[in-house]
Amino acid sequence: MTQPWWHNPGDSRWAIFVRLSLAFVFVLEGYQKLILPDVLGAGRFAKIGIPLPELMGPLVGVVELACGLLILAGLFARVAALPLIVIMLVAIISTKVPILLGHDFLLFRVRNLDRYGFLSMTHETRTDFAMLMESIFILLAGPGRWSLDARRWRP
Repeated sequence: MTQPWWHNPGDSRWAIFVRLSLAFVFVLEGYQKLILPDVLGAGRFAKIGIPLPELMGPLVGVVELACGLLILAGLFARVAALPLIVIMLVAIISTKVPILLGHDFLLFRVRNLDRYGFLSMTHETRTDFAMLMESIFILLAGPGRWSLDARRWRP
């Protein structure tokens, strides 16, 4: 009997490097949103224009921390990648699109930079884009052979 695709952890041994990179960023960023709420959590979300910053700051911090730990372990990694994809899309739309346009966009405020436009936006979005692509990789390819998911679904 074949397994559904989301049960297959993938065969790559090297997916662990993508998982380590994702976990490093999301665990530390989530933790910092919780311990430094004025700088990286609710305070930053309010400056950007994220609705309900007092709720969304800690919520995003907990989700980043929890999903980062799951991806590190390779446990429910495909499921854990989904909220991280959403978080990265919101981060790009809320902080990078205003830089591209050079003015506020929808609810989101542009921050003061030396320059705006496409090149400035691509420079500012490099980490967000890498985290988005790595999250999509884990969703589609799985956490790899060296993961708890691989042990769970082993025939």
